[in-house]
Amino acid sequence: MLHTVNKSPFERSALDDCLRHAQPGSTILLIEDGVYAALQGTAHSARVEQAAKGLRILALRADVEARGLQNKLLAGIALVDYDGFVDLVVENSPVMAWL
Repeated sequence: MLHTVNKSPFERSALDDCLRHAQPGSTILLIEDGVYAALQGTAHSARVEQAAKGLRILALRADVEARGLQNKLLAGIALVDYDGFVDLVVENSPVMAWL
């Protein structure tokens, strides 16, 4: 299953809600302000690192770059482009958007 999170964890509970419901082996794609969840050294970093042990956590490259967050992401957070985003949607069913 693919989960998308588009809200900053500093403003909304979408990330926490997603992590509570995501099953091992699921993929989480951080998009828009959701990419802030992948930052190093924040109140959410340890939770995301722990979740990454059983979940695949990715971030949309364009959103990371638009926010100037390159080289500030947690180790192990892979970046995908728009084509990769489309591939994830095609490969994973269902897709759950956490707003």
